[in-house]
Amino acid sequence: MLEIENITVSAENNIILKDISLKIKKGEILILFGPNGSGKSTLIKTIMGISGYSILKGKILFENEDISSYPVSKRARMGIGIMFQHPPKIHGVKLSHLVEYLAPDKNYVDELSERLKIKEFLQRELNVDLSGGEIKRVELFQILLQKPKLLLLDEPESGVDIENISIIGKVLNDYFKIFHCGALIITHTGYILEYVKANKGYVMMDGKIFCGGDPEKIFNVIKENGYEKCRKCEARVSE
Repeated sequence: MLEIENITVSAENNIILKDISLKIKKGEILILFGPNGSGKSTLIKTIMGISGYSILKGKILFENEDISSYPVSKRARMGIGIMFQHPPKIHGVKLSHLVEYLAPDKNYVDELSERLKIKEFLQRELNVDLSGGEIKRVELFQILLQKPKLLLLDEPESGVDIENISIIGKVLNDYFKIFHCGALIITHTGYILEYVKANKGYVMMDGKIFCGGDPEKIFNVIKENGYEKCRKCEARVSE
């Protein structure tokens, strides 16, 4: 489905990612761990084609097609969806108006809005005067309406209380099972692992992938020893 081949990425004349290679098969869920500033968000923004990031070498393939030079809109139409860590507030645009554009299937809209508990926000301006957890649920709602083939999730549990994590986690888990969607999920807390059965986990530091293996084992090592142990490769987790 997605294949990243030895990409090196820069932003504002600084190299952020160095020789990154990853593969995500259809229905496969990858977890990406790493300290702040390690390049995790840059990676998913580069996959999505967000402006400001330049691929200096390497390429990104989606369904065997080189998308490295494609704009965000084309990647989205191909089936890639992204959930930002801090989505913007948009005054003057009601969520219901966006829904009309994204999804003509009213039954799916009703079911998903009910499960994510966001029906009361449909007539509100997008992300305006909402809590962190409410914004995350609204953004996930918008993404899943498009029924993406690949989900890029930047810390979906960041700034979210336990109740909201439970709602988001259960909806994501069901979506993965029903649509066999692939995913790359960035997490700091590891809470998402309680709801989503991930296939692989990786640790990113200093713009490089340091190790990979069972995501729960990796997370336990990080909790016990911190990222520095991963840097020294003393806590490398085998596939």
